[in-house]
Amino acid sequence: MTRTLLFSALLLSGALADTFVNPIAEGADPCVIKHGDKYIWCQSAGNQGVALWVSDRLTSLGTPHVVWQAPATGPYSKEVWAPELQFIDGKFYIYVAASDGKNANHLAYALESEGVDPLGPYKLHGPFATGEGKDGKSPNIWAIDMYVFKSGGKLYAVWSGWDKPGSDQQYLYIAPMKSPVELAGPRVLLAKNDTYLWERTEEKEGTRGLAEGPQILEHEGRTFLIYSTAASWLPTYKLGLLELTGKDPLDPASWKKHEEPVFRSTDKTFGTGHGGFVQSPDGKEWWHIFHAKRDRGGNWKRSIFVQPFTFKDGFPDFGQPVAPGSSIERPSGERLPSPKLPVALDLRGGKDFGALSYYGHQQFLVLGKQGVELGAAPKDPVNDYRTGEKLVLDGGEFTDFTASTTIEFLKGERDAGLLLRVTDPSVGFDAQRGYFAGVIPGSKSVVFGKTDGTNWKEIARAEVDVDKSKPIELSVTAKGQDFTIAVGGKTVLSAKDDTYAKGSVGLRVVDTHVRFETLEVK
Repeated sequence: MTRTLLFSALLLSGALADTFVNPIAEGADPCVIKHGDKYIWCQSAGNQGVALWVSDRLTSLGTPHVVWQAPATGPYSKEVWAPELQFIDGKFYIYVAASDGKNANHLAYALESEGVDPLGPYKLHGPFATGEGKDGKSPNIWAIDMYVFKSGGKLYAVWSGWDKPGSDQQYLYIAPMKSPVELAGPRVLLAKNDTYLWERTEEKEGTRGLAEGPQILEHEGRTFLIYSTAASWLPTYKLGLLELTGKDPLDPASWKKHEEPVFRSTDKTFGTGHGGFVQSPDGKEWWHIFHAKRDRGGNWKRSIFVQPFTFKDGFPDFGQPVAPGSSIERPSGERLPSPKLPVALDLRGGKDFGALSYYGHQQFLVLGKQGVELGAAPKDPVNDYRTGEKLVLDGGEFTDFTASTTIEFLKGERDAGLLLRVTDPSVGFDAQRGYFAGVIPGSKSVVFGKTDGTNWKEIARAEVDVDKSKPIELSVTAKGQDFTIAVGGKTVLSAKDDTYAKGSVGLRVVDTHVRFETLEVK
């Protein structure tokens, strides 16, 4: 299989509908499964619960649903990390780590669906006995990133755990299972975590090894365990591989460690880890889902990438991580909707949210009864960052039209408004190609400009008397190179530009908190 990467420098006029741009979303430790004709993404909901995002495409997370909320207090009330959705023997299970707020107390739990609906309800089981002794509880020991797989008709769990209480030394462990919610025997250490220098946090002697995020990839009778290694908070994060070459998964000698990383950073995409694997809609391609860091500092600010991979002589070949902002062909069999004018979206209660894709930190999005809120600052933010949060109508390819919305400013006085003729949306302040018309209550002005995927260029600006304590009606008419902007039904600005001829529409904010009830295009 050969895929063509079309880089952004060649696409100033906008990408075609058969391409998309990475990263596709904010997030860490991404998990997605293909179930029927849907993709179901599993993410931590602000470290306080578990959310499933349902989409008909691999390149968009779709609509969020919080399926489990942690209690206010207790051993699994905080630090809800890296939930992993799996479909086992006709039921859905979510394996997740949680604590009481102290990392040293992290243990692994399972959420079991009470029926066949992936959106729940779910019943909590655990914690798993991931410690020492025959009972696994003498004592029970720190565990995260549990993943369950079958081999020879038997169930096994793999996870990342400490060798002893309080050590902060992470290794990969395996144990047999009685059922998808209970281990059947003591844990077994799979492999050393510092066999090679590239497995150490700073890739040099004197720094510790670290292994986490195990994922199973099976292909043509071979079983591979892909794991994350080095430092998740640094650009050194990467993927290593163990292959099951023996018959007994519980025997460490049955696993062979690959001598080199199978996926690592470039100068543009770094801190790559927690890989997951899923097939394209038509089953013809394999796709790699992973996260990468937003900057090179020591932090956990990350976003989600998807890209195809192949097998060479039966061995996975993940290639190099695609650069942010570059266009890539959509997964085989993936089709965008083709919305026709007029379009009228009701965003109250998230009613028509499924027609849009969200690009921004998940903690800055609220699907409220009165409308969709962008830029909603979380009460207790976790690894948050601002990106000019935006919603883009999927599949829109409009030329001449009038787009309108009502803006209710809740907090802040920066820009909020409409995206026009937009293509190639991604996560980032100016990570889209197209036009933006926004109201800025702080300076009592309306601004009109364009972005090329990286930079913003203002085209025109006008003063306007706006009262942010009341809803503000904004509309833009685009006809050829002519644009007319109206506030409250009154024309306040006209401008000309011929950079972008067609594209979709959307909603966007810049460092402010706004509620949108509707989005109309005619």
